[in-house]
Amino acid sequence: MTEMEERNKPGFIMCVCTGKCPGFARMDIWDFINRVRVELPVQYGFIHPQLCETDGDRFLADFLQPGRKIVVGACAPNMQHKMFRDAFKNAGMDIEKDLVPLDIRDMTTDEAFDKVEGVLSGMEERE
Repeated sequence: MTEMEERNKPGFIMCVCTGKCPGFARMDIWDFINRVRVELPVQYGFIHPQLCETDGDRFLADFLQPGRKIVVGACAPNMQHKMFRDAFKNAGMDIEKDLVPLDIRDMTTDEAFDKVEGVLSGMEERE
């Protein structure tokens, strides 16, 4: 794979709501994120403890770049749109096109992995 093809892959961020959210109780978050970053077509995969807090805002301000799609596995998509709208706008990004919000709460590791895999497969087909 060329460097350009690698850069065109989306990034994957998992937000675990401090790691104490009961919605992640059935999932091994470390196994999940390692499977996503190693087995799926993403540029990278990592866990952030709480993107909706002030440090999450600072992180997104520093991290987001136009031209890079971001898949976020976390809470409800409507909440993600509300929480991240300003950060995407300030980065010169279109949240409707550049954010792929996935609700992966209340899933097992395998269920969440399958959901991310399906979404990424659909993204590849459209490109």
